Amino acid sequence: MSRAEALVGGVIATAVVAIIASTVRADPPAPPTPPPSAEAIEAGRRAFGEVAQVLLSPRCRNCHPVGDRPLQGDEGRPHRMNISRRSVDAGLACSACHRARNAEAIGIAGGPPGAPGWNLPLRATPMVFEGRSPRALCEQLRDRGANGDRDLPALLAHVTDDALVRWAWSPGALRTRPPLSHAAFVAAFQTWVASGGACP
Repeated sequence: MSRAEALVGGVIATAVVAIIASTVRADPPAPPTPPPSAEAIEAGRRAFGEVAQVLLSPRCRNCHPVGDRPLQGDEGRPHRMNISRRSVDAGLACSACHRARNAEAIGIAGGPPGAPGWNLPLRATPMVFEGRSPRALCEQLRDRGANGDRDLPALLAHVTDDALVRWAWSPGALRTRPPLSHAAFVAAFQTWVASGGACP
């Protein structure tokens, strides 16, 4: 055997030993998650009916409108300052008026509502709630191309912890709250997630 052949053989042997060693050390793959039961799927469909009631309420719908203009009030009037995504494109951020808390918290009765990160959803992923059926809302939430590339656990974390989402339950004295408490909404959302995102 030539010296070159011996060198090649040594390199191959070293590579094989390294592959075997890494295979032995690797953690075994996690067992596949079992599919949800028929009962869990049915519970998820029912729970999404409750989720949809919240998403279609004014506090959520007004920031998830058809088109580029946010809505105001329980009746969903177009924003009276003629604000739209085009305003933001031109450099007028929502936070110019909508600060990190409601204006009445600093003594301005009837002033702009506020929460950290106040904004419309991105133009590319507007997540329209206005006028959607519960089934259409469900399908849209499940679509990672439409929801900001969130899987179901990430969606649950979003509705549980996001400050702007949570604002809907403390919107100020002049604004109605969603039809469920935040805790009940999150519980319904958890049931829906556990069903694999079953749609009504």
